[in-house]
Amino acid sequence: MFKPARSLKVLVTCAALCFAGLSSAQAVFRMTAIPDESPTELARKAVPLVKYLESKLGMKVEFTPVTDYAASVEALVNKQVDVAWFGGFTFVQANARSGGKIIPLVQREEDEKFRSVFITADPNIKTLADLKGKTLSFGSASSTSGHLMPRSFLLDAKIDPDKDLKRVAFSGAHDATIAAVAAGKVDAGALNISVWDKFVADKKVDTSKVHVIYTTPTYYDYNWSVNADMPAALREKLAKAFLDLNSSTAEGKEILDLQRATRFIPTKADNYKGIEAAARSAGLLK
Repeated sequence: MFKPARSLKVLVTCAALCFAGLSSAQAVFRMTAIPDESPTELARKAVPLVKYLESKLGMKVEFTPVTDYAASVEALVNKQVDVAWFGGFTFVQANARSGGKIIPLVQREEDEKFRSVFITADPNIKTLADLKGKTLSFGSASSTSGHLMPRSFLLDAKIDPDKDLKRVAFSGAHDATIAAVAAGKVDAGALNISVWDKFVADKKVDTSKVHVIYTTPTYYDYNWSVNADMPAALREKLAKAFLDLNSSTAEGKEILDLQRATRFIPTKADNYKGIEAAARSAGLLK
């Protein structure tokens, strides 16, 4: 015999289970990164990290590429992504843009004492002073290690890039800066020391022609940042996933090598006060 009450209860239960399953299936954790290298390199570096985070967070993880640095800032501020790989300056921009709602979660140990390098293929350029009257390429205008800090150290050396150089260009990415210098499109370039060291190790640059003329003092740089609205439990789980990465395991070694990191450590907003001060002094942050 048909029993309406029982049938209705079964239907409601089934519907609830179906919607719960659908909700679970649609739960996607999205990550992005500033495009400081070529899109193919960023995608390659993301693959094992995505797989690892899926196992640690218990949900689908997707890497969402962005077109430029500003887009990565807007993506996290507007919660279109859950976590973003920022440079120190991009973090400062995002934090200012959000009214202090962006939290730097972890950084590589290397990011406590990061550096930039100035490179050239011109044998007559031997010091920063020799750059006067020459052409120079930075990376992205929003890059910490490819623009802000190199500009700051030039200003400290009494060299105003906008007045004392023949022309300033922006390549958009560190690897593109190396290519521009190697091809003779500019006399010199400023970039992230980590990318330079990787190119040298992989023999992707002829160091008999392109060489470093100046290595900057250290500063804090990159981090993985989240929006303060992320649930605390998820934030803690994400931080633990990064902090647990260890080169003693095959998976950990692959991820850390690709991220050019020995390990990840906790970080905090105060670490980037120097970057903020440099940005304001250079007139790059209002």
